[in-house]
Amino acid sequence: MKLLLIVGLFTLVFVQPVLGEGNFEEWVKAFKGEAVEQGISTSLVDQAFEGVAPIPRIIELDRKQPEGRMTFGEYRKKIVSQSRIQRGREMMAQHRNLLQEIGLHYGVQPRFIVALWGIETNFGQNTGGYSVVNALATLAFDGRRSQYFRTELMNAFRILQDGHISLELMKGSWAGAMGQCQFMPSSFLRLAVDYDGDGRKDIWKTPADVFASAANYLSQSGWRGNQTWGRRAQLPGSFNNKNASLKIKKSLSTWQKLGVRRSNGRNLPLVNMKGSIVLPDGKGGSAFLVYENFRVIMKWNRSTYFATSVGLLADAIGK
Repeated sequence: MKLLLIVGLFTLVFVQPVLGEGNFEEWVKAFKGEAVEQGISTSLVDQAFEGVAPIPRIIELDRKQPEGRMTFGEYRKKIVSQSRIQRGREMMAQHRNLLQEIGLHYGVQPRFIVALWGIETNFGQNTGGYSVVNALATLAFDGRRSQYFRTELMNAFRILQDGHISLELMKGSWAGAMGQCQFMPSSFLRLAVDYDGDGRKDIWKTPADVFASAANYLSQSGWRGNQTWGRRAQLPGSFNNKNASLKIKKSLSTWQKLGVRRSNGRNLPLVNMKGSIVLPDGKGGSAFLVYENFRVIMKWNRSTYFATSVGLLADAIGK
């Protein structure tokens, strides 16, 4: 799975990047030795590190400090835009047969696959332009989360060694998230799928592999194909905001008795399900009654803003 994204509109204060202690060339030499010991070919390691140097801009991005954030309404307006909804519907129509096949295979409704695709990379248009090896080497050498990124770098070399992507085409975000579904290398190794059977798990260019990998991620994380993610909710004036927590699950009939309704004021569905109340903006903001699939989306990205927006975009695309 990829890194947690910080959600919000920030006034950013950038500190002067300070790279990890020691000499980068010595660090690379030590890493190369470890990689070869773990079965990575010497020629691949030498080729991959040719011209690689720490990228200060990546350290700057990794250490940006938020001083505020946009409201959920502002975030939703940006992420679940009318243009993205329209583009999502076009992509659903263009890939309908493939999406339906993959959706049935993994038990994931196609609209959620398309919504994640749209939010992560604008339907494959913005996949990141950093060399994954260079980005991960920078972060692994930096020292702040060196062990995590060192492991991801080693995983990236396993992907290269297995021939899923060439070194030149292994591009991604500044944090090393790759392809149209933005998997970190560890998530790729666990969950990426060669759906078209060509011997490569190509989440960069092959729609079948992109869709199947996203669907497999959700499926392996506990997705329930016979349920949705949640819905907008209307709360009574007497609602105790302490009950607005993913830690609190109640049956829909119990929420109904507590005065929770659909956003249009109608009764909640008469189904045997449990849900939680989420208030992305806190008291007085938009309210949502969310189900288990919402929690699955949060395994992809642990942000209520993100998970709620995926659900809203999926609903809009599916209309």
